[in-house]
Amino acid sequence: MKYTMLIAALLATLSLGACDRPAVVTVPATPVAVPVPVPVPGPAGATGATGSTGATGSQGTEGDTGATGKSGTGTTVIVTPPASAPAN
Repeated sequence: MKYTMLIAALLATLSLGACDRPAVVTVPATPVAVPVPVPVPGPAGATGATGSTGATGSQGTEGDTGATGKSGTGTTVIVTPPASAPAN
């Protein structure tokens, strides 16, 4: 009986110890920037003449006025929705 408990405790310790394996994390290396030669820009081109300003357009005609609606009769009833319960 004495050895059975000892062997059971030893097996429990080994089996629980085998479950806890830390994950290996590998950090990727930082890429190094490599300078690349860039072609030299050429000389700027000659500036051309500016064009003249165009003519201003004429003003359009004013639209017609809409017809007046008829007056309402009777009473307006406004129904408000019931108050909602506060959210918890």
